[in-house]
Amino acid sequence: MLTVATPDEHHEASEVDTRRGQLLAGLSPAADSNKVAQTLTAWVRVGLDQLPQPADGATLQRWRALSEVASHDLSLAKLFESHVDALAILKELGDTDVVPTGSTWGVWAAEPPDARVIISARKPERVTLTGKKSWCSGAAHLSHALLTVWAADGSGPFLAKVSLKQDGVSVSLDGWNAVGMAATGSVDVHFCAASATLVGNAGAYLDRPGFWHGGAGIAACWYGGALRLAQCLRDVVSSPAARAGGNDVRHAALGKVDLALHQTAAMLRAAAMWIDAHPRDDASVLALRVRMGAEECAVQVLHQTGRALGAASFCKDAGYARMAADLPVFIRQSGGERDAIAVGERAASGGVRGWEL
Repeated sequence: MLTVATPDEHHEASEVDTRRGQLLAGLSPAADSNKVAQTLTAWVRVGLDQLPQPADGATLQRWRALSEVASHDLSLAKLFESHVDALAILKELGDTDVVPTGSTWGVWAAEPPDARVIISARKPERVTLTGKKSWCSGAAHLSHALLTVWAADGSGPFLAKVSLKQDGVSVSLDGWNAVGMAATGSVDVHFCAASATLVGNAGAYLDRPGFWHGGAGIAACWYGGALRLAQCLRDVVSSPAARAGGNDVRHAALGKVDLALHQTAAMLRAAAMWIDAHPRDDASVLALRVRMGAEECAVQVLHQTGRALGAASFCKDAGYARMAADLPVFIRQSGGERDAIAVGERAASGGVRGWEL
């Protein structure tokens, strides 16, 4: 890990964190979704998915775990983050059902105009789902999912809990042509009279405070990917051959990367502290700032490391090449200009404070 980006204070890792780190140290990024899913399943079986609940006093510890996984494998981080987010959502919304032992979960909440899942029938405790859901990471391998669905009259969204191992659920082979993040297996899923259970009331998924806590947690994954690229640059710059020959261009790039990482790490730490201190407050602007900051950091690190290292790292360093392909795709989960507009509107209306030192 790039030590310049770590906080000054020391922290004690839990046994779960230590064990996860040990497994990551010997893990190579998976080339396909089956291997990523196998890793997630193995971790779940031994309890390595047990992270602190967001806003429960240890949010930074949670984000450190997400960042650490992401720095090794962004596709694994995508599935891992979605799984632990699902567990956090179920707890926050008061779902009392026991999570099946060894189950692996996704959270599928994308709502493109051509893909919507409708509640086609409703009974006191069960609903029937029909329609298509897009951008379903890990769909071919997960056991369960939480997904946003809509009533036939257009009301919603509701959050539905569904077992993926039933006849009414079919996974498409279409929907993902990207090289980056290919191992997430993010495809379309079709529901045909699939049985599910609703979690919470209409709008509960979006209205809960944890929606923005989870959104900010994604930024920790982006940060972890940037950190891995920065480490690749530092390894090259600090090698004996590089120190003997000197390279001002690479040192300058590393200096700019160091600044981007320090700024983003400070923002993440401050955001985690604020969330823990204000667990029920509106964290939307905070989360959007963190996401924009982490995205800018990732873009800066991608740019600086690519220019400084040249073609050799893209072509001969498998770890760098995969991370450089995955990270641009992952950060496109950002809202981009829409997020900046939302924060700018709040700032213009006087709804944003905290600019002063």
